[in-house]
Amino acid sequence: MGTARRDLLKWGAGIGAAAALGGLALPGTALAATGATTPRGLPTDGWMGRLDGNLSLLDLTVPGTHDSCCQNPAYGTEWSHTQNWGLPQQLAEGVRFLDIRCNGLQGAPDELGIYHSDAYQHIRLQDVLDQCRTFLGSHPGETVLMRLRNERAGGQSLDDTEFMRRINHYLDGLGYRGLFHFHGWPTLATARGKVVLIADFVNPWGLIDWSSGENDYFDTQDLWQTGGLDPLGTKGQRITAQFDKAFGNPSYPKMFVNFLSYAGGYWPKTSSQALMDRTVYPYLSARTQQRARFGIVPMDFPDFHVNVLRMLIDKNAV
Repeated sequence: MGTARRDLLKWGAGIGAAAALGGLALPGTALAATGATTPRGLPTDGWMGRLDGNLSLLDLTVPGTHDSCCQNPAYGTEWSHTQNWGLPQQLAEGVRFLDIRCNGLQGAPDELGIYHSDAYQHIRLQDVLDQCRTFLGSHPGETVLMRLRNERAGGQSLDDTEFMRRINHYLDGLGYRGLFHFHGWPTLATARGKVVLIADFVNPWGLIDWSSGENDYFDTQDLWQTGGLDPLGTKGQRITAQFDKAFGNPSYPKMFVNFLSYAGGYWPKTSSQALMDRTVYPYLSARTQQRARFGIVPMDFPDFHVNVLRMLIDKNAV
């Protein structure tokens, strides 16, 4: 999918960033109230601040979003539309894992733009980092876990060396190094006020390395396409199996990840609604008083599933 050079330059210059900061809610979008609390009394904008700082991040349930910046179907199609809330509202509503996918930005040789495959989402990496820094500055008891991915798609695809060069430009040239925690799973006290960097790009730096399967850091369920007569049923079985595995292994030395999103020929809204109704909500609602370390749980359209989002936050309540 192509985007005109003049449009990329316009957005890269910051005009689009202002719109992104505003949230870009679509007409008719259901938005949760800010300053809300969960059923067990945790404030959605500051739930981590109520937890013991000695907890490892591995001990938590961390609600997240999948393709976190893909708010507008005009920047792709409905296949690439996965969120209605912008990042500031996601963070205010309790989301603490962001799925950030980058290609190069045309006309800006040092910058990275946020993409879904080759579809530019009209927001730059520095806009994402500035929004996180603003939130953490006003909520110092919180942390944000960020998967930062080299998307490697379309005409703005970057090789490993160039992607790392641009990351270094952000860290040192633009002064974002101090925003990040880089190495190993920290305690919550260590992570507070920081973005925990999860590297989904080739690097020699010993960062927390992402896996869509299993490695030394992660045990991930991310079935996004499958066959059979009931693919959403199969996906639902994978979701509940991963929840059960996480609950049954409270001392497991890896971060569980359990994607609630699914593509496989369905619009994201359709698959998300079906999976929430058939699988996720019944599973969680039957266990509302059960503390659990489910790990990272990314989803599409949390604004349509606020009950699930808040039940996940409540898994951290004592």
